[in-house]
This record gives sequence, C-alpha cells and structure tokens, in this order.
Amino acid sequence: MAKGSISVDSENLFPIIKKWLYSDKDIFLRELVSNACDAVTKLKKLAGIGEAEIDGDVPFKITVRVDKKNKQLIVSDNGIGMTEEEIDKYINQIAFSGASDFLAKYKEEENEGAQIIGHFGLGFYSAFMVSDSVEIDSLSYKEGSVPAKWVCDGTMEFDMSEGERAERGTTITLNIAEDSEEFLDEFKIREILHKYCAFLPTEIYLENAEDDEKEDSGDKKDGEKDEPKPINNTQPLWMKKPSECTDEEYKEFYRNVFMDFNEPLFWIHLNVDFPFNLKGILYFPKINMEFAGQEGQIKLYNNQVFVADNVKEVIPEFLMLLKGVIDCPDLPLNVSRSFLQNDGYVKKISAHITKKVADKLTGIFSSDRQSYEKYWDDINIFIKYGCIRDEKFYEKIKDVIIFKTTGGKYVTLDEYLEGKDKKEVYYVSDAKLQSQYIKLFEEQGLEAVELPTIMDTHFISFMEMKNAEVKFKRIDSVLSETAEENAGDEEKNKALVEKFKNRINDESLKIEAQALKNADIPAVMLLGEESRRMQEMYRSYGQQMAGMADMFKDEFTLVINTNNDLIQKLDTLPEEDAELVMDQVYDLAKISHSPLPADEMTKFIERSNMLLKKAIV
Repeated sequence: MAKGSISVDSENLFPIIKKWLYSDKDIFLRELVSNACDAVTKLKKLAGIGEAEIDGDVPFKITVRVDKKNKQLIVSDNGIGMTEEEIDKYINQIAFSGASDFLAKYKEEENEGAQIIGHFGLGFYSAFMVSDSVEIDSLSYKEGSVPAKWVCDGTMEFDMSEGERAERGTTITLNIAEDSEEFLDEFKIREILHKYCAFLPTEIYLENAEDDEKEDSGDKKDGEKDEPKPINNTQPLWMKKPSECTDEEYKEFYRNVFMDFNEPLFWIHLNVDFPFNLKGILYFPKINMEFAGQEGQIKLYNNQVFVADNVKEVIPEFLMLLKGVIDCPDLPLNVSRSFLQNDGYVKKISAHITKKVADKLTGIFSSDRQSYEKYWDDINIFIKYGCIRDEKFYEKIKDVIIFKTTGGKYVTLDEYLEGKDKKEVYYVSDAKLQSQYIKLFEEQGLEAVELPTIMDTHFISFMEMKNAEVKFKRIDSVLSETAEENAGDEEKNKALVEKFKNRINDESLKIEAQALKNADIPAVMLLGEESRRMQEMYRSYGQQMAGMADMFKDEFTLVINTNNDLIQKLDTLPEEDAELVMDQVYDLAKISHSPLPADEMTKFIERSNMLLKKAIV
C-alpha cells in the first residue's frame, strides 16, 4: 500500500472547490460523466490507430448507479482505465489535465468524431462538493496492468493500493455527505443527466440499487423489469449533415428538446468546420406580437455536453427570441464550463451565427417570398429588434424588411414609396381604433402600413435615422392628402373655429376648419407625431422613465369638416341645440382617436340620448 500527500500549493483548495469552483452544485455529475465519456473516446481513438485492442462484441457504456441504502452514487465506465501511476499523475497532482495530455500526444492522428470533452483537470474534484469521501477503482487497458484503488476523504490525505476491479475501465464511488442526500434520489439524478448529458456520444444507463433488491427478493412481478434503455441520444440531429436530415426529424427534435408542440416556422442548420468548429440548429418559433416578456431558449453545448442556456457572449442578444442548440468544442470556457471568457474568438463565433441567420432570411425572401410574407407576422419583431441591436445584421437584411399594409399586402420600403412625390410612410398603430382614418385614406386610394407593437415605436425612429429622407407619420397626425384644395369661405371658417373654441374652452387644443373629401365625417382629431412618439418611447422604458413622458404635452388638433351637412347647418340651430351638437362632434372626434375617460363617456351617452329624443320629436 502506498500513502502520500496530494501535490497542491494551498491546503484550502477543497473548501474552495466545494463552495466556489462551480456555479451549480449538480454540475459534479456532468463532470464525472463527461470524464467517463472521455475514457471511452480515448480507447476508441487508440483502437482506431492500432494502439489498443477491444472486443467489438462488448458495447461501450457508462453506468450511473444510485444506492440510497448505502448512501452512495457510483459512476462507472468501460473505457481506457488508469494505472496507479496515471492516478498519481492525473488525480494527485491537481489541475494536471489527462485530456490535455492525451490530445497533445495524439493530435496528429486522424479520427473524425472522436472529440475529447475535458480540458481542465479539476472536473473530478467536483465530486467532493457532495461527498464525504470518494473512491476510484480502475483497471487500465494496457496488457498486464494491475487494478488500482484510490480513496480520499476530502482532506489533503489519500490512500492508494492495489484494487479488485477485474474489467477494464473506471468506477468512481461517491459516499454522499449528509447535506447532499438529495443526490440519492433517482429522479433527481435522472433530471441532472437529462439536463447535461442527454446527447453524450456514449450510452448512459441509470440504475437503482433498490430495483436489484426487489428482483433478488422476488418482489417484482413478472414482466415488470424492462430491457434497460440508455437515457441519452448518442447521435443528436445537429451532429448530422443537413442533407441527411428530414423535415420531420427537425420537427421531432424541436418537440423533444423544447417541449413545444407548435411547429417551428423554419430552421437553420449550422455546420461549420473552418475557421472554427461549430454545429447547431436554430429554430424560428411562433412569436407573440407583444415583445415584452418574450424569450426563447438556445442551449449551448461543448462536445455534446450541455453548458448553459442563453449565453449572451456566444448568442447575440436579439437571437434570444429563437430556440435552438449550438455546439462549439472550441469555446474558451473557464474551469466550471459555465461562463465564457470574453475574447475575440467568441465574438467571431457570434458574428458568424448572425451572418447565417441573415443569409437564411434573405434566401427565403429571394426564393420563396410568399412563405416569407406568411412568416412575417411572427418574425418581424425579432428582425426589427435585431436591426436596432446589430448594425451588421441590419445591413445584411435591410432590403428584405417588409411592411404589412392596411389592405393586407406586404411591401418593402422602396415598394411603398414607389411613385410618391413625398418620402412619407403613413402607418397605423391600432387598426380598429384608427379605422375612421384608414377609411379616409382608402377612399383616396391610399394605404398605410401596420406598426402595432411597442417595438415599432423604436423601429420607426431607427428607420428614419437610417433613411434620412424618409419620414413616418401616424395616420391620425396628418390630413393633407385627404383635404380639398378649396377650403371654402375663409371668414366663415374663422367664425366656425371661434364658435368651437368658445364652446370647448381648452387653450391647449388647436382647432382648424377644412373641407375634407369625405363629407360624412363632421370632425377628426389629429395628434402631433413628434410629441406622441416621444411619450410612447419614454413610457416603453418602464416606470423609471414614465415621468419624462409628461414633459411632452399632447398636441391635439381638432379639424372641423366644412363639407359636412351637420356642420354647415350649425348656424341655423337654436343656441342650446348647437352647443349639444358641438359637444357631440368633439366627443365623437375624440372617440375615433382613443377611448373616453369614464366620466366623459357617461356625459357622452346622456347627450346621445338627448339628441335621439330631439330627433323623433
């Protein structure tokens, strides 16, 4: 038996490992299973270059065994195994990475698909986060090797002796600490394995010692024990070539991984070998029109090992509305694999993902515009947000930004402006509420575009900044296109305006008289574009900025239609009736713009009833 001290500079290393090394306690199982997978991969690679012999009839596998009675969690593999000398080198000398050593030795050998996961040398020691003591039983693949056993109780002392393992591979036994007994629950372990190891390239089996006891005692009924099945998929879809995948496989993978039974709109299969290794699938799900609260789920993998959800260093923020998986073995991870170092390499990966998304969108627009238009209602918020957040993304897709018109057509900015003298884009933010204004436009053969979301408030300003000659105007902010050239008798119009001013008695309200082409409407309310837009923008930032909105007063203009019969007969009515009519016209104009407050609505209903009585008397 050999005894010794682990070679490390600080005797406080284990408390650091237990408390601070890993961001999530359950990561210990990911590290141990990843190491086991590496052990299998190494042996396959050696066999592939003729440096090891393996029995092809014995399948490679990893077994995770829960033994609640003995308070043990056991991870076992039939991979490369270790000699006593290798345990001393790779375990006792902390941070000496066996994976790095192996890669350095065999980096010239070609063996596609045999990727080594580990890079750090500290993954094994995560076991002490949940254990009072840890045991290693290992037998190397090398001919004539003697089994080795290593035991450590989390102090700086260890025992190493000849072991009893008879089959090639390694078994790690964790004697679970009292404060970590949650990891003796089979369902908890299954959940962790599913989260981190669902796509590892070696089959993983989960066993429960209680099931064996039931079988041995005869408690299990006939047929109760099924054939064991691996808990992971060793060939995830993203590892295949796009040409090898069917639409149904993409949809099934989406349903299984994201538990979303709504079909994705479309997807992008990433398969890059140079200048970096990157694979993955990005799905465009159906996105609700309201942007607030929306977030997708993009899972980041490193050699098929789950690292984290929605890592913004790799995935551009605006792509977080998507769902998908990204697998990049070359990512510069820190020791816990949970965070990325912020360097130029990561930025290149992020830029490439952005480019592929832009290429996909422009490709659909060019080859199948009908489908692109069909997707637009679901993807436009994502695209607009991406344009605002990423200059390069905007430059790539600016020509495929389309707008839905009030007539139901989809047009690009150039198509909308074609043939127009003024570079003005009229839009509606609420088609129902602004239906009267839409009708005015349609009667003149004009169309507005629909921009109904909070995101559109920001997008409009962004588009004006990028296209200096273009101005966006909400349909209720201007009537120049719908007014007659001859406004009528100037003196009469002046008197009419004065009459309404005296009745309404609101100094902040501008009142004008125009001859509108539509004679059915007695008056319309206009709201200044700039002040309204600033108010909306500040309010969209939340409560902390809502007060700023009050600095921009609403600039309302009441436009009285001198072509309307009722307005023309106003002077012939008794004063009391004329006042009722003016109040009613004013409220109708306000209602066509926005709902009335409760007290004003009550007065409006009472007044409407009075007018109806007068009409039938």
